Amino acid sequence: MNESATIVGGLRERKRAATRAVITAVARSLTSERGLSGYTVEDVCEQAGISRRTFFNYFPTKEDAILGHVDDELPHDLFEEFLRGGHGSPKGEISASLLQDLVQLSLSLSERMSSSEEETRQLIGVIKKEPQLMLKIIGATEEREAHFARLLAEREGVPADHPVVRMAVVVMGNIARHTSMAYFSEGNTRTYRELLLENFEAARLLLSQPYSRPRNPSAEGQS
Repeated sequence: MNESATIVGGLRERKRAATRAVITAVARSLTSERGLSGYTVEDVCEQAGISRRTFFNYFPTKEDAILGHVDDELPHDLFEEFLRGGHGSPKGEISASLLQDLVQLSLSLSERMSSSEEETRQLIGVIKKEPQLMLKIIGATEEREAHFARLLAEREGVPADHPVVRMAVVVMGNIARHTSMAYFSEGNTRTYRELLLENFEAARLLLSQPYSRPRNPSAEGQS
């Protein structure tokens, strides 16, 4: 692909991302004002300045439009940097810098969040108003966690079901959720970065404590 084709492709994708963002903003605003059943796809199209056909080229339902496109907030350059961090370790062995790089990736992702604080608060309000949207969020979360597991496995040269990969997905996901809940809670004055690092440190402190595997009474009884 030559340079001009690359530029055209980049402009086209940015235009598509901008259109998706407008549709999502309108869908969230209408849901906040009228509730999910209080407006139609045609209402979204009218306010977004698009055709019905264009809407369905981007989203299959109003619910999907409200939540936005999963891939829009995936900065692939950060993922590439994260992958390079594991190149110095033998394939199949967990790299010594994995936790540090996970912390840095989380911080970098939080700094790149495309949604403004106001937009995120609006989404939270919409979800509280229409709890059934949680089913869609769970599906999107599972999709992102599966992507994250594949990324970790590729970096470390291990299967996607490796125990460390599974636990990293669980721990990182829960730290991110807990941090977001605290950050967007009523009256919070602390930064997302501060809360995120505090939660990482708490998890690291807990998991660094001495631990010995408990004895298995049933196995002892068989010996």
